[in-house]
Amino acid sequence: MVVERDELLDESCRGAAPLPQEADRVRLDLPRRDDLPDIMYLANNHRIAANLATMPHPFSLEDAKALVQKAEAAHGNSAFFAIRLRTTGRFIGVARYANVEEGMPVHVGYWLGEPFWGQGFATEAVHALVDHAFTHGTMDELTAACRVTNPASRRVLVKSGFQYRDQSMIRSLGAGGSVPIERYNLERAIWKSLRTWGRVAS
Repeated sequence: MVVERDELLDESCRGAAPLPQEADRVRLDLPRRDDLPDIMYLANNHRIAANLATMPHPFSLEDAKALVQKAEAAHGNSAFFAIRLRTTGRFIGVARYANVEEGMPVHVGYWLGEPFWGQGFATEAVHALVDHAFTHGTMDELTAACRVTNPASRRVLVKSGFQYRDQSMIRSLGAGGSVPIERYNLERAIWKSLRTWGRVAS
């Protein structure tokens, strides 16, 4: 999973712009209260929390309610989406983007429930998220990060057009300390080219 920053999205930061955002097999739209059982079931997983910055483990009902509440507001270059299967509408994860801090590029983050790993859903979701960000936002660049021990997320980022920038350290609540990460970025001009060329080769 991509390292995400939970504290970036507060109540002033509604899930933005037209919904849903669709891909071949997944759809991005707002998480709902009737998603709470699936959110709790999927998010209460140490293997996910250890790859994120601020996801708690164990993950409680209150944490699930807070996740839904954070997606219920909207402003500027920020969005918070549920990832759903198009065929059933089932919640399978989260994708979002937001400003890390004033003057810094907008950061992309996501997580996917473990039963849905390895099937290409994350790549579809990140493609849709990036398209949403650059179509409806004003940013010229997106950033993302993954743990150095997470090759699956590295592949998702590369397939989505992100380019490796450098390595750094980040504190992970789920991992219980600081962990090394790889940082990536994607410029709007590169995104436009990738759309023209048919995305990135698998």
